[in-house]
Amino acid sequence: MAKRVTAEDVARSAGVSKWTVIRAFTPGASIAEKSRLRVLEAAESLNYRPNLLARSLATNLTHQVAILVDDFKNPHKLPVLEILTWQLQSEGLLTVLININEHFDHVQALLDAGQRQVDAIILFGTAFRPEMLEDDRIQGGAPLYVLARDSQIPNVPAITCDTPLAMRELCEYFYSKGYRRPAFLSGAKTLSTALGRRRAFNAFWEAHGSKPVLGASAASYSSGHGFEAARILFQETPREQWPDLLMCENDALAFGAIDYVRSTLKLRIPDDIAIAGFDNTPLAASPAYDLTTYEQPAIEMVAAILSMILGREPRENRAFRGKLVSRSTA
Repeated sequence: MAKRVTAEDVARSAGVSKWTVIRAFTPGASIAEKSRLRVLEAAESLNYRPNLLARSLATNLTHQVAILVDDFKNPHKLPVLEILTWQLQSEGLLTVLININEHFDHVQALLDAGQRQVDAIILFGTAFRPEMLEDDRIQGGAPLYVLARDSQIPNVPAITCDTPLAMRELCEYFYSKGYRRPAFLSGAKTLSTALGRRRAFNAFWEAHGSKPVLGASAASYSSGHGFEAARILFQETPREQWPDLLMCENDALAFGAIDYVRSTLKLRIPDDIAIAGFDNTPLAASPAYDLTTYEQPAIEMVAAILSMILGREPRENRAFRGKLVSRSTA
């Protein structure tokens, strides 16, 4: 095996000191342009790459960002993760993806990320609860950010789609179509609250005379649990009170609800009941569903969180306008 080329080797080849080599590969370091170019030419000829671990010890930066995800069944996660990891990598940041599950909870994940001395932690899930940050072992760790859901925790910025605006646009669209018996299918109530979608939906319809609004909760944001929650909603509601509109908190729930309504109830969509989702995941455009939904501005949200991590923008809550996507289900 060939010997690894070191900074000392580059320094000898370039005729400079080891510290000049280190400065040449340190962004923002003070170094004459002539010396920097001499170092880079020597490094290229020797096929040298700086040791990022050694640099992190000197700069106290690891250039690693931890992403905590707890609902991989949600089809919205993968497209956003693709954008997020791509943008982080374009800035020279390495992603550490941590899977939150029944065997590894949020507190364990935060402690694990802290031990790895990551530069920032992004909470990108649904089961995150504010009280977990009260654990004394977590205090003073890497800066935290919440992506795609609200946060009311001081010093933990939330980067979200503008929920009140999104639900108002959706509801005004439904109202203009003549729907008057709305229902809302959410995820688990304890997880759904931070999204705020159900609250905004109910507020609109109550203001327009539809009170109370029918509702049901799914155990998780998956199509299987959406199917089961829709079954319970229709079985527990008298036939004459069935909704003519079912708004689902995300696309995965809507897919399950559509499957139930078509396969079991034999209802026509949207003639008998309209169904809509939220996120505009790739499957939503499939002819199998052709789902009316709302697209979150993932690119803008990721750009904002990246700018905060890199110190280009202040760390503060940001909400971005998304886009209503009208298709055949509503």
